[in-house]
Amino acid sequence: MPLVTNTTKQRLLAGKMGLGFGVHHLRTVAAPVLAAATGHDWMFIDTEHGAFSIQETTQLCIAALPTGVTPIVRVCAGALDEATRALDNGALGIVVPHVDTAAEAKRIAAAFRYPPQGTRSWGGPPAVYGYRPPATLEAQKAINAEILTIVMLESPEAVRNADAIAAVDGVDVLFIGTSDLTAELGISGQMGHPKVIEAYQAVGDACRKHGKVLGMGGVYDEVNASRYVGMGARFILTGSDHSYIVAGADQRIGFFNGLPNAPG
Repeated sequence: MPLVTNTTKQRLLAGKMGLGFGVHHLRTVAAPVLAAATGHDWMFIDTEHGAFSIQETTQLCIAALPTGVTPIVRVCAGALDEATRALDNGALGIVVPHVDTAAEAKRIAAAFRYPPQGTRSWGGPPAVYGYRPPATLEAQKAINAEILTIVMLESPEAVRNADAIAAVDGVDVLFIGTSDLTAELGISGQMGHPKVIEAYQAVGDACRKHGKVLGMGGVYDEVNASRYVGMGARFILTGSDHSYIVAGADQRIGFFNGLPNAPG
């Protein structure tokens, strides 16, 4: 079986947006099918905040591979062993939160790629080759080119170090965790605050300088989301299963309760 193409990485390399479907609660193999049916490019399997087991995480990754939706897993900060296990079992990208320095980014980039680019261990026939890879050297080189390494910048320190982080080989996306960033700035939830705009400008400048992609998470209102996309954000978490369900349900319930002859 040929290597599964990381369609999101190809979109980003072509200068397009990659739109992500966040998963916190969905557990079945229908999740990536739903993500594909609704026009998403990648699935954000959140093991930092979601209550996923490694089994559930990897089953979602494997189920996503034939759909064209890129399975991307967010691990807890520092949990690089969990990240490489996810990569061995179907993930095509990893999000690492709370990355503040270039030294941290270098360690992450190395962990997710096979030698000579990194230090990742070969775990046998991987899911992304349908468990039938070519010769190991050929397979490792090809897989290295497909993996997306996404580091989250969620603190003032990270923003100050954005240029150095963006300069790290093997880092593909600098993903601003806007919610946590606002909390650390003392302006929790104020997505349009001048300090947040300054942060997007600084990280965006670093991305453009070093040929990396600017990512946006935690911004869901259309005014601010439009602003940051206009400033160059292209790797976008558009929403999550719970927020989609609540928004859709609110709309439908509002419709029925608003009918002129609705009882009660």
